[in-house]
Amino acid sequence: MLLSHLELWRTYWECVSRPYTVFICSLTAALYYLWGRKCQTPALVCSEAFSAFLYKHCPLVAERFSPTPWCWGGRLQTLVCALLKSRPSITYRNERIRTVDGGQISLDWVDNQTSVTYPQSSTRPTVLILPGLTGTSQQPYVLHTINQATRHGYRCVVFNNRGVGQEELLTPVTYCAADTSDLEYVVQHVKGLYPLAPVLGAGVSMGGMLLLNYLGRKRTKSGLVAGFTISVPWDAQKSSDSMEEPLNWLLFNTYLTNGLCSAVTRHRKMLENVVDIDYVLKARTVREFDERFTTLLFGYKSCKEYYVDASPDRRLHNTTVPILCLNAADDPFSPQNAFPVTIVQSLPNVALLLTSHGGHIAFLQGFFPRGESYMERLFGQFVQAVFEHPKDIKKACGIKVK
Repeated sequence: MLLSHLELWRTYWECVSRPYTVFICSLTAALYYLWGRKCQTPALVCSEAFSAFLYKHCPLVAERFSPTPWCWGGRLQTLVCALLKSRPSITYRNERIRTVDGGQISLDWVDNQTSVTYPQSSTRPTVLILPGLTGTSQQPYVLHTINQATRHGYRCVVFNNRGVGQEELLTPVTYCAADTSDLEYVVQHVKGLYPLAPVLGAGVSMGGMLLLNYLGRKRTKSGLVAGFTISVPWDAQKSSDSMEEPLNWLLFNTYLTNGLCSAVTRHRKMLENVVDIDYVLKARTVREFDERFTTLLFGYKSCKEYYVDASPDRRLHNTTVPILCLNAADDPFSPQNAFPVTIVQSLPNVALLLTSHGGHIAFLQGFFPRGESYMERLFGQFVQAVFEHPKDIKKACGIKVK
């Protein structure tokens, strides 16, 4: 027995003594060490009462976030998510509604008529989802979010901005992060259909900017019981500066700009009387697009003025409903120096959850991250907490309970 042990140790030593084995072992150890350092508990910035509520009903806020080991950095997380994320099968009921100015908004509903928890359609809680800059109801993060909500028995409706996807543009008006008029119209429409059903707004990236600006403007008359945002660019100017860094411009900015320009091309006949289409299509960054298109279409004197008006951090203190905002420190779209930590610390109703890693609308976990990620699971916990414990969350946020 002793001899066999000695032989095993001799064989092991001969293996690890080889240079390439030592190198592989050292490299593996280094990678696991670095990955271990990336696995950290998110920083939760909010009032003591709100944090106690979240720790109790959203346990993910207190758990270590372990990003996909081979996704080093926010850029890679963002790219991998765009390439690998699965697309759950969701069947929508489409509704087109006309606005006061003659425009058209497309809403994609998942009614969840088979809900066991909320069999009555009139009182079934509703999640209103706002996709990102060029996003639609077909984005993977929207589909996974809907999966989370419907599993809990809730109804979902996706607000597609004017002219996105294959929707026809009926008036020479599109959308921007500062114009909340269409969102207000959609909320009124949803509340008109189901006046007894609570509605929670969930905004992703630019959709989150729009949601927060809306909540700040409407205050106690928003028609929403809570808000949830993912990867919000808090300061539009700082976000633009970050996106124009060489690598970010190459990887992300040009793609987004091309998407915006493609939409303009698709609606050229409707828009050519209000902007110089050919000049707009020469834009090579989102900022140039906003200077040549968004600023003119929405009556701003300059792109800088538009970016100030679009930044949600300046209206955060006017919000009155519970809001949970998820951001990653390595998000190339939303730099860390723009996070409104100081502002949030003074507010009873807003919570800012910050992970060290996660990129933009990614937060990937697992070795092969195709399914639900951290952000969708956090969304599921928060939405359930809001709808199932309405009095507790109001009390935690200093909101008067009727």
